[in-house]
Amino acid sequence: MTQSPGEYQPSRQDRLRPAEYVGGAAIAAVFVGVICLVATRDWTITLIGAGGVFIVVLVVLALLQMAIKPNADERAELGEAEGEAEGEAGPGEPPAPQGPTRH
Repeated sequence: MTQSPGEYQPSRQDRLRPAEYVGGAAIAAVFVGVICLVATRDWTITLIGAGGVFIVVLVVLALLQMAIKPNADERAELGEAEGEAEGEAGPGEPPAPQGPTRH
């Protein structure tokens, strides 16, 4: 069953994946915030530590996600054709330059 790029409907898991990353980063930030608050009892240090951890964890999770090769569903979501081989020009891409030919 082949779907055209316009017909692709992401699953519920695909739609909730960004919320999982933000939720994981928020949990780590709350954990660090509680530890900082108990240790220092200073709200400024707590907010700075929690915010810093939130940003760092979110960026690390995003970089790790970008390192994973996309599967067929993700390629369909991006609008790539199934039959395209790597190295071939897709729609909207200029053709690859050809080497010199001998006559």
